[in-house]
Amino acid sequence: GMTITQGLQKNNRVAVAMSGGVDSAVAAALLLQQGYRVEAFYMKNWSEETTAHYEHCPWENDLKDVTAICETLGIPFQSINFEKDYREKVFKYFIEETKAGRTPNPDVLCNTQIKFLSFLDKAIQLGFDKIATGHYARTDGSQLFKGIDPNKDQSYFIYHLNQDQLSHILFPIGDLKKPEVRSKAKEFGLSVADKPDSQGLCFIGDIDFQTFLKQYVKAEPGPMVLTDGTMMGKHKGLAYYTIG
Repeated sequence: GMTITQGLQKNNRVAVAMSGGVDSAVAAALLLQQGYRVEAFYMKNWSEETTAHYEHCPWENDLKDVTAICETLGIPFQSINFEKDYREKVFKYFIEETKAGRTPNPDVLCNTQIKFLSFLDKAIQLGFDKIATGHYARTDGSQLFKGIDPNKDQSYFIYHLNQDQLSHILFPIGDLKKPEVRSKAKEFGLSVADKPDSQGLCFIGDIDFQTFLKQYVKAEPGPMVLTDGTMMGKHKGLAYYTIG
């Protein structure tokens, strides 16, 4: 059977989802400080083909940053590919909802389906006991709580997580505020300490949303009319103005 030390070693192994941003970098550094055996994973969810026609593809820079962070921290790192899962579980839904004139929240799906489900399964399969992310949220292993920083709380993106999943997830920066995270990044000597926050659509990065959408949703311009029938102008296509 398994000896106690092996058990401890297993529980000690954490797979950190690393994005190239300051939050996940500090999450990894804090876990190391707490004595965990940390390995980083970069999730690639977009294929080269998809982003080929953008001048600067966001993930190439992120990958460089992840590599630098892992060198500084002295931890192993590998890239894992979830393009298929992402396309099927997140992207299809996103396009269908947009076409229907509703506002999808791909980040919720992206978090629950990819960051947590696919990644957690993969990590457990690889023998990790826990995964960790740089989300501003907290958990006691069975309940989910808001992150301490009211400006950054991300618990609402991950409200789908169930107890079984939460028992395997760590949120090392959930009890810090963003400025504290940045100052810790400086203390740890991380190159991304001053990297701006990414506001891009989950996994696509910072590309112009309409340009991006045009490839997948046919623009159907039409008139903008007041209730009394007065023509006020034209719109570019309803999919670009979903409620929400």
